[in-house]
Amino acid sequence: MAAQNGKDLLIKLDQTGDEQFETIAGLRATRLSLNSESVDVTSIDSPGGWRELLGNAGVKTAQISGSGIFKDANTDERARQIFFNGLTPRFQVIVPDFGILEGPFQITSVEYSGTHDGEATYELSMASAGQLDFTAL
Repeated sequence: MAAQNGKDLLIKLDQTGDEQFETIAGLRATRLSLNSESVDVTSIDSPGGWRELLGNAGVKTAQISGSGIFKDANTDERARQIFFNGLTPRFQVIVPDFGILEGPFQITSVEYSGTHDGEATYELSMASAGQLDFTAL
């Protein structure tokens, strides 16, 4: 795979529940982490004393984080509403030349910061809140 442009890693939000996804405006950096817990089934009979893991048994999770500047009042307001109301709307994460991960996420943290001589910035973190679908690009 050739090098990819970081700005093409997008986090999109279903603003109204109608499956019309909009990019969360003002993002400068995004990160996606996929995880799967392992289930250790090692016993005294494990060959050579090596650890054995039970396939397809652990809990799968996804974490998304992003940071940026305030640019679009609609997506900023929607993100705040989702956080304060504890909602789990559908998001899409588009990873160039890899695929689209889509499903419900909860915004787990929102941080705001700024300096006296710079722009106001924010950081947000999200955790998967149900089954995610993956579509290869």
